[in-house]
Amino acid sequence: MRINLPTWLTLFRVLLLPVMVVVFYWQFPGHNITAAIVFLLAAITDWLDGYLARRLNLTSAFGAFLDPVADKLMVAVTLFLLVETHRGGWPGILMAVTAAIIVGREISVSALREWMAEIGMRATVKVAFIGKLKTVMQMVALVVLIVQHEKSAEALRLYHIGEALLVIAGILTIWSGLYYLRAAWPSLKGEAAKSVFPRDEG
Repeated sequence: MRINLPTWLTLFRVLLLPVMVVVFYWQFPGHNITAAIVFLLAAITDWLDGYLARRLNLTSAFGAFLDPVADKLMVAVTLFLLVETHRGGWPGILMAVTAAIIVGREISVSALREWMAEIGMRATVKVAFIGKLKTVMQMVALVVLIVQHEKSAEALRLYHIGEALLVIAGILTIWSGLYYLRAAWPSLKGEAAKSVFPRDEG
């Protein structure tokens, strides 16, 4: 099996995850900003590998499998790190619930897509605009929260902005999840499935 450039970028994104975890906990000056940069670099490779795969026609079965796995690992690992720093009180509960919603949605939609693929209806649950909006909101929120996770007094306002953005991302996560469920519902009921939204690559 030959690994092309987009797939190498996806593998690089996976390898960045343990780097981010180490930097996140390693208490050197500016470690939080460094961790955010590592996360942002991983997010950029997420966009870049898809762009190159489409532009250069370098798609592959292995890349198609690995890309969503890398995306979900990146988000899940980051959320677990942030939940761990939010122990106690309502902020901790809010962060844990939001993280559970986001991770739970990713697992559910992945299972839904796999099942739809098995019956030859995967195109019915293609990514829609609401899913892309959720992803952008989620990435911005996570970058802000990684930078400000130590919650110093002067950074508290920006930290709360990050929390608010993540809650909005959680709401969009539920919305997009219901969107995909609605698209697949005829097949789940055993009826002929029809896409209820325009197909959108991404």
